[in-house]
Amino acid sequence: MSLVSLPGLTQMIEEISQRHNLPKTAVQEALREALLKGYERFRRSQNLDRQQFYDEYFDNFEVELDTEEEGFRILSTKRIVEEVENTDHHISLQEVQEVASEAQLGDEVVLDVTPEQKDFGRMAAIQTKQVLLQKLRDQQRKLIQEEFHELEGTVLNARVLRFERQDIIVAVQSTFGQPEVEAILPRREQLPNDNYRANASFKVLLKKVREGSHRGPQLLVSRGAAGLVVDMFSVEVPEIEEDIVRIVAVSREANPPSRYVGPRTKIAVDTLERDVDPVGACIGARGSRIQAVVNELRGEKIDVIRWSPDPATYIANALSPARVDEVVLLNAEERHALVLVAEDQLSLAIGKEGQNVRLAARLTGWKIDIKDIAIYKAEAEKRQLEAETREEEYDEEDETELEPMTSAVEDENFDEESDLDSSDEFDNSTLS
Repeated sequence: MSLVSLPGLTQMIEEISQRHNLPKTAVQEALREALLKGYERFRRSQNLDRQQFYDEYFDNFEVELDTEEEGFRILSTKRIVEEVENTDHHISLQEVQEVASEAQLGDEVVLDVTPEQKDFGRMAAIQTKQVLLQKLRDQQRKLIQEEFHELEGTVLNARVLRFERQDIIVAVQSTFGQPEVEAILPRREQLPNDNYRANASFKVLLKKVREGSHRGPQLLVSRGAAGLVVDMFSVEVPEIEEDIVRIVAVSREANPPSRYVGPRTKIAVDTLERDVDPVGACIGARGSRIQAVVNELRGEKIDVIRWSPDPATYIANALSPARVDEVVLLNAEERHALVLVAEDQLSLAIGKEGQNVRLAARLTGWKIDIKDIAIYKAEAEKRQLEAETREEEYDEEDETELEPMTSAVEDENFDEESDLDSSDEFDNSTLS
């Protein structure tokens, strides 16, 4: 078989592997792809018969590296046909049977199509150097995708590397050989309370692994995702890890619409164990567990509330720290509720610029209206009084209309009796 010599091939693979922190198999794959690209360009430059090379034309070609003889070969998979239309893709049955008598029409065979060293060697070396770096980057991206794809939604430790406009480039730990991998923390995923400086360390949630050959880091991380809070509670609260306490729902506003309002999270928890307080388990002794999460999130307010299957109870709990007097479910189908609170609890229930009720609505999935209970009762009494007044007026009108009718009936009865008496007298006088 033909061989294009590449002196020092084994040493080159070793050096590239160490320099780029890539496994040797990944370097070999990149080298094969680069050499195949070089062969493709060589063929295009030698295309004297103006043959049309479409995009998938060279898909049946591959490169075989030979580290023992330090070189490579070009192999082509061809289909056996009766009439050959394209010598790169087809081969005649007669030609194949000279070397493989058992071959049949429709079979595929792999053939060595390596060009002569003098024709292809120099060209291959030039083209390979131009393409190899890109192929190595592609291999790095491929390995990153394979490693981090299953880690989406988990928490990673990050370190600030540099700043690109409003975005932050951070490094996260890797296990595939490269000690750290770059990730991007976009402006919209940052926390307003964070103090980002070079080499600062903090926890992030791996939100997405971007695929493809786009520019920039492949990993998209977040400090504002609700999943970050959930994961940190899972770490701090053993009962969650042991499935004794479960997180039912979470709503988070890491970047409030106003700079006068700070980040806040509401988390609903529950348990099937009678002797376990799920809220207390999350808060910990003297608030130690929840404080660890708050510290990591730079002082973000966190409300841990008890989940309930009863919507009214759940809504009342969700409006914590406000005390709720009553919850009226206005429309269960449309999930619309009215919450009544005392005057001194009204602003607390609504929250600064509506943040508390907004988060409670997201947590429960109900549209929540809040009203002062004193005003609500006064309005209800007023409506009741107006209704009673209207009813009394209606009754009086009915009585007024009935009076003439009664008089008319009485007069009619009187006349009938008079007539009857006259008739009796008339009859008596007649008989006598």
